[in-house]
Parts: sequence; structure tokens; C-alpha cells
Amino acid sequence: MPGCGRPPAGAGGAQRDAPPRVEQFMTDLDKLVSEAIARFGSVDDAAELERVKARYLGKSGAITEAMKELGRLAPAERREAGARINSAKDRIEAVLAERREALAAAQLDARLAEEALDVSLPGRGKGIGSIHPVVRTWQRIEAIFGSIGFDVADGPEIETDWYNFTALNQPENHPARSMHDTFYVEGGLLLRTHTSPIQVRYARTHKPPIKVIAPGRAYRVDSDATHSPMFHQVEGLWMDEDVSFADLKSVYIDFLRSFFETEDLQVRFRPSFFPFTEPSAEIDMMFGSGPSQGKWLEISGAGQVHPNVVRNYGLDPERHMGFAFGSGLERLTMLRYGVDDLRLFFENDLRFLRQFA
Repeated sequence: MPGCGRPPAGAGGAQRDAPPRVEQFMTDLDKLVSEAIARFGSVDDAAELERVKARYLGKSGAITEAMKELGRLAPAERREAGARINSAKDRIEAVLAERREALAAAQLDARLAEEALDVSLPGRGKGIGSIHPVVRTWQRIEAIFGSIGFDVADGPEIETDWYNFTALNQPENHPARSMHDTFYVEGGLLLRTHTSPIQVRYARTHKPPIKVIAPGRAYRVDSDATHSPMFHQVEGLWMDEDVSFADLKSVYIDFLRSFFETEDLQVRFRPSFFPFTEPSAEIDMMFGSGPSQGKWLEISGAGQVHPNVVRNYGLDPERHMGFAFGSGLERLTMLRYGVDDLRLFFENDLRFLRQFA
């Protein structure tokens, strides 16, 4: 340690080997601590700080050298001197730790300043979404039929052949199956071609009176301006002991007038064939204004539920009767908003969809 145990100038050899006085030893330790504090405070680099640390706390540093000097002190003074050395070491280590923290904080502040964000800039706005026009139609239909006591039912989109065809009076050899271009999957399953299977499932688990609509997705191998491989339907069913075709006409005409918010339309029921209803009809309507003015447009298929289907519901056709209908949500949406190509609904063109926001 610099200055520790050095004899006065001009002394003889015997005096150079004399033990240091403890007072001088303590004074030299105090100077050493002050020197270390000053040196640490002048260093502005973490690596340089570690190099300076070695001069005081390293294996050959000043504190280690001071410990070696203890052997030259008188035995009675070693304990006091050892305690003073440990105290000096603790003070130096405390100052070193503080300087390390200060340099680390300064380095972090510099990095944050370099990478700072200008929070005064306006934030990036988030686009506000909207309900898809077909979903708007779906919600509107549920609200209208809900207001007259119809439940809303759902079912699987991957169906069995029995629920999709057989239960609806379409056995394997029935010619009506040729009307459906069907997506078949493994295990005798298929993507439902209409939402009528939901009616069957609902009727088999509920007792009359049954009033239900079944909106959802359906699938057929078909694609043009008015057809899509994936499309949406809403099926309706009302079963009780005295529900007639007249009730069908009343309910559906009132629905159309509510949906299109106008009394200025004409509706006709044109005889047709469907395997699951008898008698059956196609429902057409004519607008009194707009681009469809003066034209009859098919809007739905409907009829009295066929007795075979009633039996598949688990009901007695001699006692229970009712009507069913099926309408395409895309067709209703096209007519309500004046869209002439169904494919626009599924192209994800924001220019088109923003019109309905």
C-alpha cells in the first residue's frame, strides 16, 4: 500500500525494518479510500471502472497489500488495524457499486434518448368494422320472426344423408336428388344442401306447437352471378293441429312487407313441386318501384309439410299439419339493396362493403 510502513528518510537499515506505527497505518488507509473515491468518480466508462477497481480491490491491489502489512504490526495493534482495513474495503466497494449503478443508468438513459418515440405525433387510427350485408339480413329476419313467436334453431353443417335427404322424403332413387349438386365427404356424410335438416332435428326434440326458423350456411356445386358454392338460407316451420296453407300465405306476405318496409309489392304463390311439401308453391313478388319495378321475382319455395316428413318428425300426420318455407338470404339481400351480382358479397372488396357500413 502506498505509504504504509515506510521508514523516514535518512534512517538506518535497522530502522527500515521497524514495525510501522498504527497511527500512520490508519492515516494511509484513509488516504487510500479518498483516492479510490476520487478515481471512481472520474471514470465515465464501465470497462475502465473495472480496471481502476483492480488497483484497489484486485489480487495485487492496495487493500491486499495492506493486509500483508498486518504481519509487521505489533501483535496488540493487529486486531484494530484489521478492522480498519475491512472498513476501508467496505467503503471502497460501496462507492464502486454506486458508480456502477450510475454508469448503467447513464447508459440506459442514452439508449432511451436515442430510441425515443415522438409521442406528440398523432396515433394511427383503427378502422371501424361493420356488419356484413348478408348478416344484416340474417339479423333482420330473426327479429321479424321473433316478434311473432318463432324460435331460432341451429344445426351441423356436415350432415348425414338421412337428415339431409331421406327424412325430407328424398330416398336414394328419388329424382329430386338430381336437383342438388352435393359436396360429399367421407363416411356417408355431406355438406348440407339446405337448412331443412335443422327443422327435422328440432321437430324430433320438441312437441307441437312448433314455430321455428333455421338460418344458416348451405353448400352446392354451383357458381354464377346468382349462385355461390356456399350460400345462406332461412327455413321456416310451423306445425300444430290446424295450421293451413292460408296461414303460410299470411305469415310470409307479412314478413316480406316488414322486411322490405313497404306495402307497395305484390305477392303470388305459383304451383310447383318439392318432395318435402304437398301441395307446394314457389313464391314470387313484384315491386311497385325501383329497378325491379314490374317484374315478378322468385323469392322462396314453400308448401304444406308432406305427410312422410311429418312422420319423420315423429308426429302423426292425421293429427298434426303445418307449413314450411325456404328462402335464400343472398337473394333477399340483393333485392333489398339493389345488388345484381351475388359474388360481390364474398369478394372482400372494401369499396363494396363500405356502402353498408
